[in-house]
Amino acid sequence: MTGLTLYTNPMSRGRIARWMLEEVGADYQVEMLGYGGTMKDDAFLAVNPMGKVPAIVHGGRVVTECAAICAYLADAFPQAGLAPRADERADYYRWMFFAAGPVEAAITNRSLGVVPTSDQQRMVGYGEYDRVVAVLEAAVSAHPYIAGDRFTAADVYVGSHVMWGTQFGSLPKLDAFMAYLGRLVDRPAHVRASALDDAAMAEMQAA
Repeated sequence: MTGLTLYTNPMSRGRIARWMLEEVGADYQVEMLGYGGTMKDDAFLAVNPMGKVPAIVHGGRVVTECAAICAYLADAFPQAGLAPRADERADYYRWMFFAAGPVEAAITNRSLGVVPTSDQQRMVGYGEYDRVVAVLEAAVSAHPYIAGDRFTAADVYVGSHVMWGTQFGSLPKLDAFMAYLGRLVDRPAHVRASALDDAAMAEMQAA
């Protein structure tokens, strides 16, 4: 497959996709979109009808949703070694989608001031925020990386949630979280991706 385009905004979850693209060493083009503008234009809605970034188009095929993008790129670029081995597969998928489901929902609701009652906790997939935090803390403490002893695509996704959560106060700065992030933030791909998005953000703000 040839031709890979990232649709993103540097002040979005697109930073996760950019980090993953840098990790796999893919050649890609970038389309920067603006909130309330090009992100809602017909041209992009034909790519992602949700009008949300990130999205990637690879060889004419569209992938949206950050967890899916990370898993897809790990499989599409196996030479990067970021897809799970057989013994890592259960934790890889479990914690990647735990972050995509319970973690994101719990953090979003808390940020919006939505606190489910004890009866409502049976209805929401995450139950309650404090339990999600405790489970996530245990997950990042079990191994050096989320699926075992080596870095995988699941760490890009889970690590991004922990990174932003602790940075913006939606997750507590627990020792386990900070130790986990210490193994991620200096990765060359993360440093490159952050620099590219920071430069793009500065350019958009100056325009």
